[in-house]
Amino acid sequence: MRGISTSISKIREQVLEEVARAAMKPGDVSHELEEIPYRVTPTDVPLYRESIWRERAIAGERVRLAMGLSLRPLDQPVHITEGYEESNITEKYYEPPLMQVIPSACDKCDDNKVEVTNMCHGCVAHPCMEVCPKEAISMVDGRAYIDQEKCIKCGKCIAICPYHAIAKRIRPCAEACGINAIESDEQGRARINNEKCVSCGMCMASCPFGAIADKSQIFQLLRSIGQGDEVIAEIAPAFEGQFGEAITPAQIKEALRDVGFSEVYEVALGADIGAVSEAHHYVKEVLHGDLPFLLTSCCPAWSMLAKKHFPETIDSISQELTPMVATARSIKKKHPESKVVFIGPCAAKKLEASRRTVRSDVDFVITFEELNAIFRAKEIDFEKYEPGRAMHDATGAGRGYAVAGGVSKAIEDCIREYYPDEEVMIEHAEGLAECKKMLLLAKAGKKDGCLIEGMGCPGGCVAGVGTILPINKAKAAVAKSVRESTDKIPPKDLLEIHLD
Repeated sequence: MRGISTSISKIREQVLEEVARAAMKPGDVSHELEEIPYRVTPTDVPLYRESIWRERAIAGERVRLAMGLSLRPLDQPVHITEGYEESNITEKYYEPPLMQVIPSACDKCDDNKVEVTNMCHGCVAHPCMEVCPKEAISMVDGRAYIDQEKCIKCGKCIAICPYHAIAKRIRPCAEACGINAIESDEQGRARINNEKCVSCGMCMASCPFGAIADKSQIFQLLRSIGQGDEVIAEIAPAFEGQFGEAITPAQIKEALRDVGFSEVYEVALGADIGAVSEAHHYVKEVLHGDLPFLLTSCCPAWSMLAKKHFPETIDSISQELTPMVATARSIKKKHPESKVVFIGPCAAKKLEASRRTVRSDVDFVITFEELNAIFRAKEIDFEKYEPGRAMHDATGAGRGYAVAGGVSKAIEDCIREYYPDEEVMIEHAEGLAECKKMLLLAKAGKKDGCLIEGMGCPGGCVAGVGTILPINKAKAAVAKSVRESTDKIPPKDLLEIHLD
């Protein structure tokens, strides 16, 4: 549902904008935060649910998540702003877990259930009955009926029905999750198994009730800017077109300055650094070393999938800095007292930045969706800025990281330039289900000698859950940026230039 304006996206936008607007004001704004659910549902007539009380309760939980706080307990009276003092500091980070199901918003969707729809004609042949291995199907009142106690969900009845009258119902969030991390609680509501979850956010993007949401640092970021900290933005290459198809990088850079950022850098610079480093790594460790294959590390959901579910592959995961971290370190070399915020399309980057080894490099992570809320709260008018490119930190290779296949292409292009006599074997997978299959093949020795790119989101970073633009338009915008880049690939000695 990304790229489509729905009631769910409008509610998220409104809550984030209201939290951003409150954060921009000095002093204690807890009372204003408590008022936000009443702005979402301003009258005694519910807009989205069966009651105003449920709507406001859900909006209250969204406010807490937008402040980086956990959901309120269901069995205790707790104010929306409980924990406000602890959250009203710029050093505040997420209380784990990052992704959460809002119980009051969950519709308790049926999961993994085969049922007969009203398309059934009650035909004489009833082939569904004939193929059922458990005799779970009978005719009741002239229509096929499935005994759920006997059904084993084999799907034979679905495949053979001539009217396509039998369907398998799967929770949208569970269907979107490629690693079966969505379960059910005692009440039948969705629950995330955090032992399996890699925080890709596909469940959040797929829930038609908006019952799953991630935590935000939007409040703390704006408080930091408001108190006069030197805050520098690093923006991911998927930003092209996200804030309006006619809005150029120069206009976005000036808008970020008006928000209060002291400087703006392209994360594509870090992607260039990663492409150079992993090109050297692949040639040295795979083609001329003992490493069976090399897994790219820029997508945190992909690398977390490998670490959690395929620990045998850990040694094959690239140890090079991700573009986010490489860019941040480059920034802090020049501005050691600054705070760095990563602005990107990805929820999983929030999880990556919370790791102990990364916290000193990246201070805040927000998504394009969250930045757009800041722009609205600040009443940014892009038309007052001169259009143009303005940012020239990176090459086309690094900017291409935003699209699935772009990472491996950038590394391959670097290898062919730096090591023209070497043969390169490339594989890439997108979406966690396909990534899982790829890792199974690699584990079985079927991908030896390969450079393997994995992207947790189908389509790559442009399909991340924090994006605004429809995926096909985002891909086109990135492709245009790559074509217009002055330099196509980074120089071989880029690491020496930017990092110690």
